[in-house]
Amino acid sequence: MGRLTGRVALVTGGSRGIGEAIVIRLAEEGAHVAVNFTSERSRELAEGVKARAEALGVRSMIVQADVGKKDQVTAMFEQVSEQLGEVEILVNNAGIAPFESFLQASEETWDRTYDTNVKSVFLCSQLAAKAMIPKRYGKIINVLSTASLVVTSPVIPHYQSSKAAAHMLTKGMAIELGRHNINVNAVGPSTVDTDMCTDYLADESIRAKEVEANPMKRLGTARQIGDAVVFLASEEAMQINGHLLMVDGGLTVKAAQPDDHLEH
Repeated sequence: MGRLTGRVALVTGGSRGIGEAIVIRLAEEGAHVAVNFTSERSRELAEGVKARAEALGVRSMIVQADVGKKDQVTAMFEQVSEQLGEVEILVNNAGIAPFESFLQASEETWDRTYDTNVKSVFLCSQLAAKAMIPKRYGKIINVLSTASLVVTSPVIPHYQSSKAAAHMLTKGMAIELGRHNINVNAVGPSTVDTDMCTDYLADESIRAKEVEANPMKRLGTARQIGDAVVFLASEEAMQINGHLLMVDGGLTVKAAQPDDHLEH
């Protein structure tokens, strides 16, 4: 028996990277999992994650939606409810981090980043919470970043501010929803070697600097983030609310990360 046996979970951006690892960890703990993906390019990846989850003995489904658009989010929740049941564990994992400096960043980049990293958390959490309140049970977990707390690079100001905004949204939701027995928390990864960072970490000098900057002298893994999400979704975390659990090797309690991103 897993810690989440029979629970219904939805993971946004669940077709790859950290999202994929979260889906698999939830499935390992017995949760039925809906795998959200955005574009047709990710459909095959989402199908693969679904197959891996089902091989663990749980029910799973894929659901396409741009989580920054209300009509698509509404349709997504309806599909999940019909096929798996009402969402009891929501993991707001979808996120983007286009590399553009403050002076170069376009309005389109700003809007797209906030739609994906902040508006999606609002839209998905609001719908999930409305279904959770009558049951007096629910877990909402937002995947944030070290950038929620500190400036991690001079070329992602839109990303950093969006993650800081999602951090405050996490706290605000925790206060309002706690009275309904709904826990709202977040996890904050440092640099994790996933496809989101493939090009960035392909530069061996940058990879070495990231490792050296971390007190643990290593990069984090997607599975470690999944482990943290499982904990926050479990009964063991019932009295944890409004918390940002940093999974960063201690990075945010020390001095700066590499400062030469602009050169790369």
